[in-house]
Amino acid sequence: MTQTLLTGGTVNLNGDLIHADVLIANGKIAAIGSKLAAPDAEVIDVHGMLVTAGLVDIHVHLRDPGQTDKETIATGSAAAARGGFTTICAMPNVDPVPDTPARIQQMCARNAAEGLVHIKQYSSITAGRAAGPTVDFAGVKQAGAIAVSNDGNGIQSADTMYQALLGAKQAGLPLAEHVEEDSLKHGGVISAGAKATELGVPGLVPAVETSQLARDLALAQATDAPYHVCHVSTAVSVAMIRQAKAAGIKVTAEATPHHILLSDSDIPGNDANYKMNPPLRGKADCAALVQGLLDGTIDCIATDHAPHTNAEKAAGLCGAPNGITGSETAFAALYTALVRGKQAKWTLTQLLNWLSAAPAKLFNLQAGKLLPGGPADIAVFDLDHGQVVTKDEFASKGQNTPFVGRKLYGNTMYTFVDGKCVYKQGEQF
Repeated sequence: MTQTLLTGGTVNLNGDLIHADVLIANGKIAAIGSKLAAPDAEVIDVHGMLVTAGLVDIHVHLRDPGQTDKETIATGSAAAARGGFTTICAMPNVDPVPDTPARIQQMCARNAAEGLVHIKQYSSITAGRAAGPTVDFAGVKQAGAIAVSNDGNGIQSADTMYQALLGAKQAGLPLAEHVEEDSLKHGGVISAGAKATELGVPGLVPAVETSQLARDLALAQATDAPYHVCHVSTAVSVAMIRQAKAAGIKVTAEATPHHILLSDSDIPGNDANYKMNPPLRGKADCAALVQGLLDGTIDCIATDHAPHTNAEKAAGLCGAPNGITGSETAFAALYTALVRGKQAKWTLTQLLNWLSAAPAKLFNLQAGKLLPGGPADIAVFDLDHGQVVTKDEFASKGQNTPFVGRKLYGNTMYTFVDGKCVYKQGEQF
């Protein structure tokens, strides 16, 4: 029997921080308690470290198949492991699009064979993620899809969204929507406002997001269907979701680390590592996301990990594709800015919940909690020693992040998936 004993750490036992050991045996959590005895176990001393359930990310772009110069299942899952994530959900904007039961089966098989962590698969909402018919929701669910999304594009037809909400509801599949009204974009590349004017680039007004969100909330109410909003970025959206929840609409929402931590005023110039969709908004929008998580309007945090090549990002704000990486910096960036120090807004256990149990619950994933007898999906973090983010340390192929050069605390020391150590700081994958 293979055993590993993590000794002396501070364990996040589903919201309670306790000093305890964790015994792993045959891929499961065998015991959590003080001074556990396991003479045959490999002992790992984690004194002074945080031991918690592996993080869960319901919004990741792995680029595989179709754009493997940017990322692969192997490199994307390694990046997740380096960030403490043990379960991730792969968006369907790949080529070919996983939009049929057969393609979902193929992707699930590849995810299991090539991934270092648990990879759950999205189906698209429509065939080819294009305007047109919706997918066979019951069929893709039976084939292994855990949710449906056209992320990267908003669904422009109200009727298509109406039919999608009904179909996903009937199949029991979460529907996660990227809200974006194309007719309002006008070539914008960052948020409309003073920074766009300063840099001389076209801006995106908040109504690009909020107008389609308003439509979708009305449709979710009309269909009584669950509806999940991806990467909320504006204070107005937060207020709309809050009001919708109060009215009994079955809406849930996620926010990203970059929309929480960065505003458009942080954009230093023509630097496409600050370009993503939706764009960075104002400081008041960041504050609304922080508060929205605290009051339950926003349900969880997801990275929207979106790797691109350095050559693509070198094209600047007007030429580069949207998206930044997030898997390897998410916990540390949020912990450093919002939990550690005198300006803390959140508690450690709140942050951990929004990055583990909460997203797992939204998508009915068996993940995000430390339970005796449950899977040994575990992350170990060093909260006390900061490290400067450098590009050459990334496991992801993508180095496109604005967090390079920042000193972050809460770096991952170990990640275990089904009891196997898939990441140890300082060792190569």
